[in-house]
Amino acid sequence: MNTPADLAALRRQRFARILLWLVPLAWSSNYLIARAASGVISPHVLALGRWSLAFALMLPLAWAGLRRAGRPWLAAEWKQLLVLGGLGMWICGAFVYIGGQTTSSANIALIYAATPVAIAVVGAVLLGERMASSQVAGVALALAGVLFVIAKGDLRNLLAVRFTIGDGWVLAAGVSWVAYSVLLRLWPSRLGTAERLVAITAGGILVLLPFTALELALVTPPPFSWPALGLVVAAAVLPGMLAYQAYSFMLRELGAGPTALVLYLGPVYAAFTAWLLLGERPAWYHAAGAALILPSIWLATRRQA
Repeated sequence: MNTPADLAALRRQRFARILLWLVPLAWSSNYLIARAASGVISPHVLALGRWSLAFALMLPLAWAGLRRAGRPWLAAEWKQLLVLGGLGMWICGAFVYIGGQTTSSANIALIYAATPVAIAVVGAVLLGERMASSQVAGVALALAGVLFVIAKGDLRNLLAVRFTIGDGWVLAAGVSWVAYSVLLRLWPSRLGTAERLVAITAGGILVLLPFTALELALVTPPPFSWPALGLVVAAAVLPGMLAYQAYSFMLRELGAGPTALVLYLGPVYAAFTAWLLLGERPAWYHAAGAALILPSIWLATRRQA
């Protein structure tokens, strides 16, 4: 017979599986933001504005929990907060915006397609999160679906991809995301999910500040504009506060490997978002890729006996 604690855990895991399908929609907006930011706002300024605003929005909700935790957690975890903030907010933020200036969305998607597999492998080695055969099959199908979308239905297109210096920035961001995802699970915390993300965001802001100042000193930034402010607000709310809160919750409930699969839904959601907002109609290969990706997410994340 299930205890109340067991039932609560089942409800949390059920909610986490629902979030798996919703979070990529928020994350895919970052592709559009990165495309729109070039020439409008500097990469580090956008990243710093994004996380400063996200911090201001999240702090009131987490303040009571942070006060209850007291000062001991800060003395014990401040180094981890700086590392996680540097990985998740600086490198995974500004580096993608820098790379987006000189590379294509196809290249970005191709690089990020490898990160869920890397997270699953590193998670198995460091966290002992062994994946069942059905989950491995789901990951393989999802990867095949993403590659099919990137190749536009013709695998010869993958061979024709040419990498630029911007891809190096995106590759660094992809490696950083793997490290962030695994370390978030590997390092225990006395804080709840919401409180910990606020603390990590504060660490990320501290890391971003000197690099933003350096960027402003070396490169003349675009003048302030309302579109730039709109990009900051959109980045703070959608791929910032909402997506990172949900990702932290899913990591805790489902583990690093299954949660990483949300990245595979990004190209599918981005295609339909671009259709709605930019008038770019999705092609047949988007539907074919989705037919591989969507069932594989269910296969890889369903509750094992």
